[in-house]
Amino acid sequence: MNLVRHSWHMTVRHLRGLLRQPWWIAISLAQPVTYLVLYGQLFKRIVELPGFAATSYITFVTPGIVIMMSIFGGGWNGMGIIMELDNGVMDRFLVSPVSRFAIIAGRLIQMSIILVVQTAIVLILGVILGARFDGGIVGLIVLMVSSVLLAVPFGALSNAMGLTLRRTESVIGASNFILLPMIFLSPVFMAPALMPGWIRAVARFNPVAWAVESARSAMSLTPDWSLIGTDLLLLVLLTCAASWVATKAFTSYQRSA
Repeated sequence: MNLVRHSWHMTVRHLRGLLRQPWWIAISLAQPVTYLVLYGQLFKRIVELPGFAATSYITFVTPGIVIMMSIFGGGWNGMGIIMELDNGVMDRFLVSPVSRFAIIAGRLIQMSIILVVQTAIVLILGVILGARFDGGIVGLIVLMVSSVLLAVPFGALSNAMGLTLRRTESVIGASNFILLPMIFLSPVFMAPALMPGWIRAVARFNPVAWAVESARSAMSLTPDWSLIGTDLLLLVLLTCAASWVATKAFTSYQRSA
């Protein structure tokens, strides 16, 4: 119970900080909204290619933009840890009775709440631009679950990098080096049938592809629940592994502090 209570208190702490800067949600939406609007117009006729298997590109790309937004949100989550390290906030937490896991969990829960709000905004914009989703409320729920299950492990790994590297420039460089290839080695912007064979092979082991596939399938008229269940299970296992890595990184930081 202490872990749950401490995690909640840490989450509220971060949410209070967000309430003082609510414009952050709008600013962080600038990139995904730009991609949605411009890519949606630039590639709208690509659905005419044989094998694309979609009638509207904006319907196809909107879930992909949500997933892209979630992995970048997770990948940049470690920036806050570095700020707290530099300002001495983390040292104050270490001499308090707060659960060490809750310090990380609070940041990830706050990130997940922001992501749900941002997902709703992107979906509304997608509908305004012409996207149509046949999966109904269940499909939307699966999309949000997929995006959170992708953001949380990468958020945990980003926090682990922050605790290990302790430099903003290093975390930014490492995050971009990892996340950008993962986006383009997945079916975020392109149908799998039209991707080169080697990219399709890599995508089978890409968590971004797991999230995109499960979301798109759930939001379609004929969801493949076997595929959705498998992809979500893989994301859960990734979350558990990333949480373990973040915990080890925190333990290592405590020993060096």
